[in-house]
Amino acid sequence: MKIAYSGLKKFIQTEKSPEELGLILTNIGLEVESLDKVQSIPGGLEGLVIGEVIACEQHPNADRLRITQVNIGASDNLQIVCGAPNVAMGQKVVVATVGTTVYPNTGEPFQINKSKIRGEVSEGMICAEDEIGLGGSHAGIMVLPEDTPIGIPAKSYFNLEDDFVFEIGLTPNRADAASHLGVARDIAAYLRIPLQMPDLSTFQASSQESPIKVQVIDSEACPRYSGIYITGVEVKASPDWLKNHLNSIGLRPINNIVDITNYVLHELGQPLHAFDADKIKGQQVLVKKLATGTPFTTLDEVERKLDADDLMICDSQGPMCLAGVFGGKDSGVSETTQNIFLESAYFNAVSVRKTAKRHGLKTDSSFRFERGTDPDMTLIALKRAALLIEELAGGKVSSSIIDEYPTPLTPYEVEVSYNGIQKLIGKAIPAEEIKDIILALGMQVLSETQTGLSLAVPRYKVDVTRECDVTEEVLRIYGYDNVEIPTKVNASLAYAEKPNKEQIQQTIADLLSANGFLEIWCNSLTKGAYAKNEAEAVHLLNPLSSDLNVMRQSLLHPAMEVVAYNQNRKQVDLKFFEFGKTYHLIDGKYVERPRLAILLTGLRLSEQWNQAAQPTNFYQLKAAVDAVLNRLGLNNFQMSESDTADLAYGLKYFRGDKTLVQFGAVSAADRKQTEVDKDVWFADFDWQYLMEAIRKNKIINKEVSKFPAVRRDLSMLIDKAVSFETLKGIAFKTDKKLVKEVQVFDVYEGNKLPEGKKSYALAFILQDEEKTLTDKQIDAIMQKIMHNLAQSAQAEIRTA
Repeated sequence: MKIAYSGLKKFIQTEKSPEELGLILTNIGLEVESLDKVQSIPGGLEGLVIGEVIACEQHPNADRLRITQVNIGASDNLQIVCGAPNVAMGQKVVVATVGTTVYPNTGEPFQINKSKIRGEVSEGMICAEDEIGLGGSHAGIMVLPEDTPIGIPAKSYFNLEDDFVFEIGLTPNRADAASHLGVARDIAAYLRIPLQMPDLSTFQASSQESPIKVQVIDSEACPRYSGIYITGVEVKASPDWLKNHLNSIGLRPINNIVDITNYVLHELGQPLHAFDADKIKGQQVLVKKLATGTPFTTLDEVERKLDADDLMICDSQGPMCLAGVFGGKDSGVSETTQNIFLESAYFNAVSVRKTAKRHGLKTDSSFRFERGTDPDMTLIALKRAALLIEELAGGKVSSSIIDEYPTPLTPYEVEVSYNGIQKLIGKAIPAEEIKDIILALGMQVLSETQTGLSLAVPRYKVDVTRECDVTEEVLRIYGYDNVEIPTKVNASLAYAEKPNKEQIQQTIADLLSANGFLEIWCNSLTKGAYAKNEAEAVHLLNPLSSDLNVMRQSLLHPAMEVVAYNQNRKQVDLKFFEFGKTYHLIDGKYVERPRLAILLTGLRLSEQWNQAAQPTNFYQLKAAVDAVLNRLGLNNFQMSESDTADLAYGLKYFRGDKTLVQFGAVSAADRKQTEVDKDVWFADFDWQYLMEAIRKNKIINKEVSKFPAVRRDLSMLIDKAVSFETLKGIAFKTDKKLVKEVQVFDVYEGNKLPEGKKSYALAFILQDEEKTLTDKQIDAIMQKIMHNLAQSAQAEIRTA
């Protein structure tokens, strides 16, 4: 949200600089993400001064040039060669001195340098209005009135003031700060200075009734509806001050009527809508809901089908406006409009939010109504806009104010205790200071005791309904930095369940980080299109957008979006991990499943003078997976091919019917869906089951064996379908005590072998921890292994 410094100064009188106010805003919970200088004219006329032409002679070497002497109030006059046909002695002019950068209406900015023009020195430039952004004429130089003082900056003469714009990261609960007034209100509370509201004393409503009759049929969706009838308006371009202000806060000026409604919206936080009164059929405004499927064409010329829950502003023949969201094509203000009906209403936040989401519309109006506006602001904003319309459009208020407000909304009543506030904040703030802050924030004290206050909280503070909310408001203004860190910390010993999940998670995070992985945190909300099991999908009842309408069923797709984001910015060599949860609806119950994801893509080794670039591959991912399981002490598991739809191919480690992890290459369909064009390797751990599995782990300390280990190698011919894990399992079953390790050191498949066969070379590490193995014992064990391999795996032993 953009807030102009000049807009704030209309509500508060302070000498604080924009930088100082930016720091204050951040400290009181309105984080300033950026502070930019804004100039109504590019360059702000910097370096330009007012001068007087005291001499003007024909250039000796050019018929169309003149040599002038210009007094700019300095000790020496400037000699300037000028080609304007209207330059003459005695004129007051705008002069760009040497070193000044000039910003013309067309073309690139350029710097004024001391130069020779046709052999004569020129020490500046006498400016035309289009050369400095003050107009469109290039017929000649600008000639100022005779009484214009010389030597003053052009910026001062033309009353140009630089403005500053704060970009504020507004949190959803701070609807009260969605305007210049709201932000100024917080600053005034912090500085303990008065808040100055716009002067409405000159507003005068007509005694005549409005020819436009208003009927609110659905008062639940529209608790308050105010309006006024204004005649004789002239729709034209807004004055420069209004256009400059709107441009500075990111709004495009349209015409004076629309610009006024936008100006008041951002000034006071109250959305307004101006109808062409002559287009309101039957001279009736009906606030109601219409039947499902009713067609309605909005300002963007899109025909939309209404829902029965959409609140509409209608005339006697049909809809004119989506209440609080978007206007209609045929009822808005145009160049031919002469009479307007100005609307200022308070709509139900839930109703507006659902309508905006349903139709995929997000406007400045719906942004505020969705979060909650101030029902007491409708008349203030109406009068403010009416005065501006009278001033800038020549309109006349021709009716009394219409105000349909059958059930006035009362302030929130909250009981607070000084002790409760002090306890939550963690500091003994004096009761009088707490009360001062509360009053400065616009809350009223209904009654007071020695221990606390009974408060009436204004309706614009939609999130302040409890004592803890009031405490937060007090702390914001008091200052988080004013709450000291205590020198004494009280703690109590607590039993920690084994294993310590947080500690284990940190251990694995440290392991992965040490191996070059970066931790990511992805949004649990994601696209419904990513849900592969629709029956288990957890849909949001009121999603923020169509891209965030379902809880994730896998960590894959959000992580792939991170990959796409980085690859689009030329960051292609990525190693990520994430601890997170997936969400499922199973048998009518919501289930959360903790997971760990590992993801690799790009190059494993970059190109060097002595090596070629090497891409990441399955075995690099497998090494990471094995490292995690080994660090957790989980080595006893089975292995098979992956059976998840997320992977094109891969492996699965499991125990019985419980899966520890599935890992492999991300499917082409998932890469296409997330717009990733490179190979990606992904591992998905069932973190909850891993935590259950390691409970049975026992830490055993033992001495390093004093007796040597021996190695024996076997080469064998086996069926291609037989895996190394199968052979490894047979060896360990043969003698669990003496067989310590089995490794494969050669694999061969080729046309020299029988069809359907492959050759494996295995190394067996044997060791007895109580004595040295003899050759006889070793040969006996190897004979058993060869026999079992032949029997169980139909292995044909080739060498020993």
